[in-house]
Amino acid sequence: MGYVQEARENHVKKKVEEALRSKMKQKALKECDYYVAKYAECASGRTLSVVWLCRKQAKRLNECLHDYTNDSVLEEMKREYMNKGSK
Repeated sequence: MGYVQEARENHVKKKVEEALRSKMKQKALKECDYYVAKYAECASGRTLSVVWLCRKQAKRLNECLHDYTNDSVLEEMKREYMNKGSK
């Protein structure tokens, strides 16, 4: 299969990609709910000090979110979407 043909088959419209990104973010927040709660608990009542006092919680939250919101996850979601459309 040529590069152009493969690119056409893997292409999704911009609005579809935006919807998939939104779905990906929602799933990530749901999956990382524990870390979101821990960060929110640490940040509660703080202003500027949240930056250094909650660094550990923020790092864990970001690591968790990255596990569910990266290019490979998005590409898999696109493939699933394309497969559903072709069936």
